[in-house]
Amino acid sequence: MEPLQQARERIDRIDAELARLFAARMEAAKEIAAWKQAKGLPIRDPKRESEVLARNLEQIENPALRPYYRAFQEGLMTCSRAYQAQLLGRDPAALLSVRTAAGAYPVYLQRGGLAEAGRLLDLNRRVFLLSDDGVPNEYSRTLGGQCKQAICSVIPQGEGSKSPAQLHALLLQMLDAGLTRNDCVLALGGGVVGDLAGLAAALYMRGIDFYNVPTTLLAMVDSSIGGKTAVDLGSVKNAVGAFWQPKAVLIDPAVLKSLPARQLSNGMAEAVKMSLTHDPALFACFENPNGYGPVEDVIEACLQIKASVVEADEREGGLRRVLNFGHTLGHGIEAASDGKLLHGECVALGMLPMCAPDLRARLTAVLEQLGLPTAIKLEQIDPARVLAAVAHDKKMQIGDEVQTVFVPEPGRFQFRTASLETLHAALSSLLVH
Repeated sequence: MEPLQQARERIDRIDAELARLFAARMEAAKEIAAWKQAKGLPIRDPKRESEVLARNLEQIENPALRPYYRAFQEGLMTCSRAYQAQLLGRDPAALLSVRTAAGAYPVYLQRGGLAEAGRLLDLNRRVFLLSDDGVPNEYSRTLGGQCKQAICSVIPQGEGSKSPAQLHALLLQMLDAGLTRNDCVLALGGGVVGDLAGLAAALYMRGIDFYNVPTTLLAMVDSSIGGKTAVDLGSVKNAVGAFWQPKAVLIDPAVLKSLPARQLSNGMAEAVKMSLTHDPALFACFENPNGYGPVEDVIEACLQIKASVVEADEREGGLRRVLNFGHTLGHGIEAASDGKLLHGECVALGMLPMCAPDLRARLTAVLEQLGLPTAIKLEQIDPARVLAAVAHDKKMQIGDEVQTVFVPEPGRFQFRTASLETLHAALSSLLVH
């Protein structure tokens, strides 16, 4: 027999064995899918997949073959996820599905996903597309071109737009456009746009569909999922709002290229918050002097954390309060800074006094590496205004006790109450002359 024929027959035998092993692998995947369904877990497990891939690559002795094996293994994992999604009735294109009392909704994380919105979202209807004047026009055109009919509205960039007056104006625009209960609202922007669009959707005709397409890192890692919508009232942040879950969330990391470095750092503050309360491995990535790795990995890790918290406590009756880590003082600092500090910068400052001393030192180094503030000049802020804002915060408890979140070590958190005097001392530790 010729060597060519011998090699082909050997491949045929190997392929037959691979087919048998593939069928057995998918049977195991079926059992895993049933277990995940019972536990309410997402299909994708990035940490497990990474460990399996690294372990199996070590078995490939020839370095030249490793890139090909990686592609082969990743293909198997993709097939496994798709099969599990089909078994569980989930969207295989989605990174995860957030399960709430109102039903489950998919979260798509896909570079270049903006151009795929028409396939992933139900835009074959009138779509009220809300963005702000900081969002590139090309993003609105890309989305609007995939809608049956797009009604575009642009608001001024910044927290000042998150007002009852702006909400009222949007509702009038929706009414004038003739939107019905069969139409939808699409948010294209950061947290302000998402909060406004979501609340408008919740109120209009007693609730219509809402899609969230975040364009800032801050919104991608945090506010894009969870269904908390609100406007500010007077000087109190998020004082009026509703829980209104999106029908789907589409995250395209490619749009981050339009953000300045300060806005990227702003978003990373919320990612650091998630890592400290839930994911020591992610926090270790931030401590890496060579950088934290691909931004998609950071976004994915944060979304997994946020989804698990939201599913356990949709309306912030208990566990979801952990997402307020750094926000108790942070919101007060933000209110008193009169727009000079961004939300993530204020959260960064607010986390520092709520850590154990040794962790505070580590967190300080991380924040400095990310370009986030670790102290604030006394002449830049009025401590009395900060504490007044804290006292009016929605997390205020009976009397002068305030609910806070304390982190003794990465991956562990505690709920604590603190007096305003205690918070004044915590704030003082951030002030420099």
